[in-house]
Amino acid sequence: MKDLAGKTAFVTGAASGIGLGIATALTQAGVKAMLCDIDEAALTEAVAGLRRAGADVDGVQADVSLKSELERAAEATVARYGTLHILVNNAGVGAGGRYGAWTDAAWEWVIGVNLMSVIWGIQTFGPLIEKQGGGGHIVNTASIAGLLSAASSPYSVTKYGVVALSEALRRELAPRGIGVSVLCPGPVRTRIAESARNMPSRFRDPAAETPVAAPTSVELDTLRGMIDGGVDPIYVGELVREGIENDWAYIFTDLDFEPWVEARFAAIKDGFDRIRGRVPRR
Repeated sequence: MKDLAGKTAFVTGAASGIGLGIATALTQAGVKAMLCDIDEAALTEAVAGLRRAGADVDGVQADVSLKSELERAAEATVARYGTLHILVNNAGVGAGGRYGAWTDAAWEWVIGVNLMSVIWGIQTFGPLIEKQGGGGHIVNTASIAGLLSAASSPYSVTKYGVVALSEALRRELAPRGIGVSVLCPGPVRTRIAESARNMPSRFRDPAAETPVAAPTSVELDTLRGMIDGGVDPIYVGELVREGIENDWAYIFTDLDFEPWVEARFAAIKDGFDRIRGRVPRR
């Protein structure tokens, strides 16, 4: 999609952080955008800010962990813009805890936002992209944690799922003129350490002092330290825009974790080398 001017995009998690960075970069290229977020106040502020910059944007509040909310957002997008070319499944939460601290509610929330909303977004908005007949592009936000499991957390599990889904869909949708990119950022200056602020009440334990999926104080300190030195969300948005224009399969934000990824794939190769020369019994 070399010429983005006049195209329409739908972006989840768009009121702040990476989502707002993507929406900003796309609208600077002349894209019309429907911003979607669970935080209505932040969404209103983000829409107003982009409009002051001359962007053609609107907003729809939705809890993307509910399929019905995404379907309602799709209806609002069609009512406002009539068509869709770009889908950005970006909404995500960083929570869940390590082994020994898991809860069913934490898993359900993180899977609902980080993985199921991507699946439902594609199910809901993919046909809208196909219907307009001019091709399009889907960007799914995973994480470098979708290639490297530093901890046994629901977050990593969901991000691996987003990577796998994106890789498969890229092959499947290419003949239909729809590109698919997976965004795997390293640390970015966002509010992901404060994800629990937007946890829906159905996932909360009324008797608990802190949300069931809240990170420990040590985990929070580590995460905040990484985020403070992270990449500018607008820069990430510019990379995503370039990825859409040039149909990148993978969009990375920095080279910091490249040696780790190389080490992971070297370990996988070692696994094959250990059985090389053996004839499997069948």
